[in-house]
Amino acid sequence: MNKFADVKEAAEQGDAESQLNLGSMYVKGEGVLQDYKEAVKWFTKAAEQGHAEAQNNLGVMYNNGGGVLQDDKQALKWYRKSAEQGYAKAQFELGVMHANGQGVLQDDKQAVKWYRRSAEQGYAAAQLNLGLMYYNGQGVEQDNKQAVKWYTKAAEQGDVKAQYNLGNQYYIGEGVLQDDKEAVKWFTKAAEQGYSSAQYNLGQVYSQGLGVLQDYKEAVKWYRKAAEQGLPEAQYNLGLIHVKGEGVLQDYVMAHMYWNIASVTGHQNAIKNRGVVEEEMAPSQIAEAQKLAREWMQTHQ
Repeated sequence: MNKFADVKEAAEQGDAESQLNLGSMYVKGEGVLQDYKEAVKWFTKAAEQGHAEAQNNLGVMYNNGGGVLQDDKQALKWYRKSAEQGYAKAQFELGVMHANGQGVLQDDKQAVKWYRRSAEQGYAAAQLNLGLMYYNGQGVEQDNKQAVKWYTKAAEQGDVKAQYNLGNQYYIGEGVLQDDKEAVKWFTKAAEQGYSSAQYNLGQVYSQGLGVLQDYKEAVKWYRKAAEQGLPEAQYNLGLIHVKGEGVLQDYVMAHMYWNIASVTGHQNAIKNRGVVEEEMAPSQIAEAQKLAREWMQTHQ
């Protein structure tokens, strides 16, 4: 049984769902060579029959310039047709178009309208963006409680940025009662998904014992993960930790290495501290630290 052949036969007979599926197979290169132009052809046929998902997918192709010339107005047209049928992803994308002024005049109120429609259907990216609109007071009155409400909905679905933002709300106590343990919970969820700022914040809370037992080794673990993703503050803090010997053996060579790495981004305290620690180091130690920094950069860039 040839799935592609069966789907194509049904699509050629005018079945909109099969046309959608055929377009998706061309996008993915599933059972056939990947071909965005053919995908656009079949999405268009299904979209013109009023198929909401196909209309959204056609909007994506125009938005990204896949198989067609990139065209914001065409993307907007197809997203709108899909969104007006209640398709949550298209409602989200239409919100983004209004927020960015793509193919339409920039309009935060319209962005909020479409984010809300999508968010109320449970679309996590729209829930996050609606939370951001409330947090920043864009298109709505600023409202931290509403921001927390929508961040929470998205975070519970695994949206990493929402998890990080929610952690910050608990950490600072904006829109919720300040709660270090809840902050740590959400930072951990985001950090485990690889979100560098959350990894850095976990390093902070473990270093200071906020919401967790103070644990310098855990702090080092999370600072390293953030540092390896290029976060200068994490690189700087690792330098401090190696000078103080917190969770690691005191090691000026490693401190110099991390401050040297952070200095690449222009981190002023790292530049200053690198100079200070050099006064306590032999020339051979400085040379070793510089060698380690070069190797580290080659590995993590």
